[in-house]
Amino acid sequence: MARTDPRFVCQSCGATRPRWAGKCDACGTWNSIVEEIPREAAPKGLGKGKGREIAFVNLAGEHGEVARHVSGIAELDRVVGGGLVTGSSVLLAGDPGIGKSTLLLQAAGALAANGLRAAYISGEEGIEQIRLRAARLGIGDAPVLFAAATSVRDILTSLESAEAPDIIVIDSIQTMYLDTLDSAPGTVSQVRGAAQELIRHAKRSGSVLLLVGHVTKEGQIAGPRVLEHMVDAVLYFEGERGHQFRIVRAVKNRFGPTDEIGVFEMTGAGLAEVPNPSTLFLNPERGPVSGAAVFAGIEGTRPVLVEIQALVAPGPPGSPRRTVVGWDSGRLAMVLAVLEARAGLSLGASDVFLNVAGGLRIGEPAADLAVAAAIVSSYSNRPVPEGTVVFGEIGLSGEVRPVAQSAARLKEAAKLGFNHAIVPPRSPNGGKNAAEAGVGDISRQEIKRVGELLDLLSPAGESGA
Repeated sequence: MARTDPRFVCQSCGATRPRWAGKCDACGTWNSIVEEIPREAAPKGLGKGKGREIAFVNLAGEHGEVARHVSGIAELDRVVGGGLVTGSSVLLAGDPGIGKSTLLLQAAGALAANGLRAAYISGEEGIEQIRLRAARLGIGDAPVLFAAATSVRDILTSLESAEAPDIIVIDSIQTMYLDTLDSAPGTVSQVRGAAQELIRHAKRSGSVLLLVGHVTKEGQIAGPRVLEHMVDAVLYFEGERGHQFRIVRAVKNRFGPTDEIGVFEMTGAGLAEVPNPSTLFLNPERGPVSGAAVFAGIEGTRPVLVEIQALVAPGPPGSPRRTVVGWDSGRLAMVLAVLEARAGLSLGASDVFLNVAGGLRIGEPAADLAVAAAIVSSYSNRPVPEGTVVFGEIGLSGEVRPVAQSAARLKEAAKLGFNHAIVPPRSPNGGKNAAEAGVGDISRQEIKRVGELLDLLSPAGESGA
C-alpha cells in the first residue's frame, strides 16, 4: 500500500502546501495552517463499465412548482423566498450569541406544529440545555426530535433508519466530523466533508437541511469558502450587542431574491417578528432636530425608512476625526469632499460623526443625499423640514443622480405619514408613471445639484416646504 503523506492546509482559504509555515502565502493569514492527512486516493486506470450511467432529462419537466415548507415565521419565510424548499440546504451564520440557535429552534418548533417532522441535532449543547431554551421560548411541548451528536456517520445512520425528517437542523457544522478523515473538527477538510455528506442525504431524502455556521473575527464564515458554494442559500444574522434588533440577510439564494432581509426583535421569550421595521428605526415623537435626516432605502424587495444622524463639531487642528457607524467610511469621505468642492462647505477643520440609528447597516449609494442633508443640517444648525424623507446618489461633480425603485420608497414614506421628499430629478425618459401615481399626498422637491441643499435648509426653504 502506498504511503499517504500528510499535507498542510490553510484553515482560512483552503490552500495546501507540503510543509508547515507560520503564514499562508495565498491569503496572508498567520497561524492558520494545520496538518491534515488526506484520504487514500482512488486507484488509477479505471476501465470501462466501472461507473454507473446517469440519466439525462429535458429542461422542461412535467412537475409543477417546487414544494415549500412555510414555517409561519413570516420574516424568515420572506428571506428564503416564501418558504423552505424541499431537498434544499440553508446555511445560517452570525456572531456568537446573536441568536442563531434560538431562531432555528423556533423555526423547528413552528414547522413541527404544522405537522412536519423536525429533528434538531446539536454538537454544542446537551439535551437538557436545549430543553431549557425550548421552555423559555414557549415551545417545550412542540414535537421536535432532539439529539446531541457530532459524528456524521452516526447522524446519517440514525436518520436513514427511521422515517426521514422533513426538517434537519445541524448546530453547528463546525462541530461535526467524519471518522474517515484524520483531522480535527472545524478544519477545512472536516467542514467540507461533513457538509457534503449531509447535503447529499438532504438531496436524496427530500429533507430541508438547516446548518448553523460560525464566523471569524472579520465576520466571514469559518471554514472553507467552498461551503458557501455547496449550500443553496446563505443567510447572515446581523445585529449589535447594544440593540435589541436582529436582521437576517440573504446573500445567496437559489430559490429566491438575494439581499432580502427579515427583521426580528430579541426579547426575553426569544425572537419576535417585526413586520414593519421602519417604525422601529424612527423616532417620530422627538420632533425636528438639526443633524438628522430620514432616508428611504431599499433592503432586498422591502422599503425601509431609517434615520441618519450626523454631528459636525470643531476638531483639533490638523487631525479632524471621521467616525462612521452603519455606513461606508470611504463613501463618507467622498460626500464630504463633494460638499467642500461643489457646495462650498468648509469641513476640513471639523470632526464629522455619522451614525445610522437602530443598528442597521446601509450599503446602497441612494443614501448619499440623506447623508449630505444630515451633514449640512448639523453644519448650519438648521433641521431638515419635519415630515421629509431624502434619497439620491451624489456624483463627484456634485450632481444628484436618480435611483431605482423611487416609487416604492415614496409609497412607504407616505404610509408612515411623511408628506415631503427631497429626491433626484426624474429620469429623462420617464414621467410620472402609474407606480408613482399611487404614492399618496407626498410632494417632491427635486434637486439637481448637491449645493441646493444649502438653500433648502435655510429659513425660506423651511417655510416653503
